[in-house]
Amino acid sequence: MHDSLMKTRKFAPLFWTQFLSAFNDNFLKQTLIFLILATMASEGAALVTLAGGIFIVPFLLLSALGGELADKHDKAKMAERLKFAEIGIAAISVIGIAFSSIFVLMVALFGFGVISALFGPIKYGILPDLLETKELPKANAWIEGGTFIAILTGTIVAALAFAEGDSVWIFGPMMMVLSVLCWLSARMIPRTGAQAPSLVIHKNVLRSSLTLVKELREDTRVWRTALMNCWFWFVGAFVMSMLPIMVSEILGGSELVVPAYLAIFAISIAVGSAIAGWMSAGRVVLLPAPVGTAIIALFGIDLAWNLWGLQSITHAQTISEFFAGQNTIRVAIDLAGMAIGGAFLAVPTFAAMQTWADEKRRARVIGGANVLSALFITIGLALVAGLQAVGMSVPMIILGLSIINIAV
Repeated sequence: MHDSLMKTRKFAPLFWTQFLSAFNDNFLKQTLIFLILATMASEGAALVTLAGGIFIVPFLLLSALGGELADKHDKAKMAERLKFAEIGIAAISVIGIAFSSIFVLMVALFGFGVISALFGPIKYGILPDLLETKELPKANAWIEGGTFIAILTGTIVAALAFAEGDSVWIFGPMMMVLSVLCWLSARMIPRTGAQAPSLVIHKNVLRSSLTLVKELREDTRVWRTALMNCWFWFVGAFVMSMLPIMVSEILGGSELVVPAYLAIFAISIAVGSAIAGWMSAGRVVLLPAPVGTAIIALFGIDLAWNLWGLQSITHAQTISEFFAGQNTIRVAIDLAGMAIGGAFLAVPTFAAMQTWADEKRRARVIGGANVLSALFITIGLALVAGLQAVGMSVPMIILGLSIINIAV
């Protein structure tokens, strides 16, 4: 990926603010999941699902409010204030770890969800204020790729830190130092001025969410682009939620192997983002999006084929032992292919929304799109749970998803 953007004051602080935020969110979320699984074996699965829900609910409720606030105020100033508040939430999470309190950690996770939901429209809405249109595909590629690498490293570092037990002496300093660094990065984002200072903020967050989604529909071009972007999140939520079952029940791996597949998925998103940025070549074009959807469908069908009829009897304890097993490498290739296809879908659609939205309401357009994405993720997770409850196998669910992709 071209590195000149990463050396500029207009982009680098925003990138590192987002990267450190995504890392912290997932470091906390995974630590919480490990703590739940270690201390509450019987209700573990239900609490892990609850943790996922607690993080996604603010995106449904507050993305629209985030868009309104970002249009009314200076986006850089808003980012700085949010990241300052995040230091306080990080402190709550450290207290949660110190007392091994799942409740306190859930409160902290909800707090991080609120900050992320409010920050989403800022990070994507401010890019066109700071950069030229031709730089947007590349900037979006950096943000998408960087976010998934941050999610991955947050997950892996949480696993390594928790291997030593839930030590507050590892978790605490790390969480606090990173949240302070995140705030310092946010302080360096160049000021852009307010785009709609006279905007009246809706007090009713549900109404503002519905209003923004309705307004999105009025511009057919932006609406279709938002739906294409939502499809990326829907597919991602679908596949990620089935990954642990795929590894343990079908391929015969221990929970140690899930991060290995996550790593493949995250790195492939970063690679796909770089290719999509390069394909756009400084133009806002949506051609990579249908190509990406077709790639997801093809690799998805192959993934279902590779998983069909497999049933794990033994559990591989090491990663090398696991990858010596039947079809495990082919599944890794399929996941990588689906991730690259997903990036082809995400990068150009974000660049298009940023360019086509009116600058006075750009953050609200992105806020509305984020509400839709959160809705698609929620529906995706509920569908997986429902289909599994009625006894559909993972390969059948993936095959169904891939066929829908061809239609999409």
